[in-house]
Amino acid sequence: MRRNSGRKSKSGSGTKSGRRRNSGSGKGRRWFQGNILAVMLLKLLLVLVLFFLSRILFYLFNLGYFANLDLADALRLFVIGIRFDLSAVLIVNAPFIVMNTVPFKFRFNRIYQGIANGFFYLLNSFALMTNFGDTIYFRFTLKRLTADIFSYVGVGGDFDKLIPQFLRDFWYIALIWMLFVAILVYVGTRFSAVSSGTKKKGFDVKFFAINIVLFAVITVLSVIGIRGGLQLRPIGLVTAGNYTSAKNLPLLLNTPFSIARTINKETLKTIKLYRKETDLAKIYTPVHQGKSTGFKNYNVMIIILESMSREHIGSLNHSLENGRYQGFTPFLDSLMKHGMYFDAFANGKTSIQGIPAVLSGIPSLMNESFIQSPYATGKFTSIAGLLKPKGYTTAFFHGGTNGTMGFDSYTRLVGFEHYYGRNEYNNEKDYDGKWGIRDEEFFQYSARTINGFRQPFFAAFFSLSSHHPYHVPAKYVNVFRTGRLPIQQSIMYADYSLGEFFHTAKHMPWYKNTLFVITADHTSEGYYPYYQSDVGQFAVPLLFFKPGSDLQGRPETVAQQTDVMPTVLNYLGYDKNYLAFGTDLFDTISGTARFSIHYISGFYGLMKDGYYLEFNGTKSTALYNLAKDYLQTNNLLGKENEVQGRMELFINAYIQQYNNRLIENRLSVDD
Repeated sequence: MRRNSGRKSKSGSGTKSGRRRNSGSGKGRRWFQGNILAVMLLKLLLVLVLFFLSRILFYLFNLGYFANLDLADALRLFVIGIRFDLSAVLIVNAPFIVMNTVPFKFRFNRIYQGIANGFFYLLNSFALMTNFGDTIYFRFTLKRLTADIFSYVGVGGDFDKLIPQFLRDFWYIALIWMLFVAILVYVGTRFSAVSSGTKKKGFDVKFFAINIVLFAVITVLSVIGIRGGLQLRPIGLVTAGNYTSAKNLPLLLNTPFSIARTINKETLKTIKLYRKETDLAKIYTPVHQGKSTGFKNYNVMIIILESMSREHIGSLNHSLENGRYQGFTPFLDSLMKHGMYFDAFANGKTSIQGIPAVLSGIPSLMNESFIQSPYATGKFTSIAGLLKPKGYTTAFFHGGTNGTMGFDSYTRLVGFEHYYGRNEYNNEKDYDGKWGIRDEEFFQYSARTINGFRQPFFAAFFSLSSHHPYHVPAKYVNVFRTGRLPIQQSIMYADYSLGEFFHTAKHMPWYKNTLFVITADHTSEGYYPYYQSDVGQFAVPLLFFKPGSDLQGRPETVAQQTDVMPTVLNYLGYDKNYLAFGTDLFDTISGTARFSIHYISGFYGLMKDGYYLEFNGTKSTALYNLAKDYLQTNNLLGKENEVQGRMELFINAYIQQYNNRLIENRLSVDD
């Protein structure tokens, strides 16, 4: 009797204690305890809600960029975005789902559940981190991060220095991320799949039969969710284009989805729209014929200015602020009066895309840059590689740490003899602490170094000071104006450094025999509506200047970075055939079409004949008349069929030439 009473007392005590733990309020409270599938679904729903909220914050922090959307349109995209969020949540949580649905009782084990939950919190914290990181990084690329970020880090993107700087400058984003992780952990731990009453031992045929069916059902539903539905093809980046314009795709997508959908994807696909090469070449060919007019061995120097958007240049924006806009490039404004200037467009949004476009005539019409792609191991060249056999001294100047973004490897590969970076400069007192040697000092170093070259020479200079965090030396902080964008004071410093370079160079013997080309690697964040539009976000300057020459004026024609190579070579009278995906801007005789093309978030953008076509690789999604609609608000798709058909014919031919030549390693011309 006493033993039974004792057991009863012990059991009763345990029951009361269990009630306090499981049904009371406070820290130890658990919901749906022991119902493993309900707990799993609730945790996934929690992540889905956090993804949805992170999209709202992405929108609010980039409200200026999405100013074209009214509230109703934004809300519509928020709701549609749940489809992409669900896919991402299921991809990220696939290990957690499998661990909680395997039809065996060991999944109720506390240690096992601890491991499963560890995966859950770790993977979802990282996924949320990419979402919030993109909230700021988006301003620099205007697209969601894709899997190429991993190869970008691999080729030396200076992330070890940039991440601490970003955390200091955008600490509030890190704080919000930590708040979301805290919510994830706090709410997630309120659900427990483990219950003291759950049987964990022994083989139960009924349990196994029921749970293997549940496992199969949940697996099928998860696959459907990851695919985004029962349609023939899984949803991808391009699918988002069915719901909005390319400009607004980043709001509809989420970063984990964007990264997951671009991992281990075939970069390019062979296209056979035009069966005969001759038929294809009649529409578009990147092969340029050599000149027979006699070669002119001028020196050539290409200056690529970091983030030099056309928006920053006062003389190119007279209409802004009712004619009161000053701009931030007084020297460049003055130089433009003595050269030939083109309204050009970048072929990409990053430096690692811009450099090969300018120097090799090869754009990056894929999710990763050409330099990072497997096609960079093929046979291709550059202006330097073609001029080197002509007796040119060739050199690339970039004040960054050697190895940054793989520029040293790329330049060696395409024929540059010399590479001058931070190591060669060898004076750390001029190091800016983040990116490399400051522009003013490195410009002067380049001028002195070039002065020792044997002529003729080909030199490329890539600036760096107008990089985030937009460092301006202390002695100039009160000298250069600030603007509406954080970058603009450093743009004034870069322009001043450029002016000082020319002041030094004009006293050197090689100056008058040199063709200078000045452009940008890509644009910066935009402020005014045009520079936030699908077209304006790629607008860069392109200036050709040769002292004492007749290269002057401002032809009203579209231009792009890949035009630099054929324009320079044809100006010199280069006598061999070569390949470049651009046109000779000085050619006024052949009637070759002028155009600009770029690729972002799975969409191609083609500017040609005064129109802008948006194309997803299969079909057109938008058409705008740029002369009448420079902000691209009136979609003419299906309304101007002749123009649309002509542009589709061209872009299909261009993509076929690009894809097939990269895949088949036909990026050079053998005479």
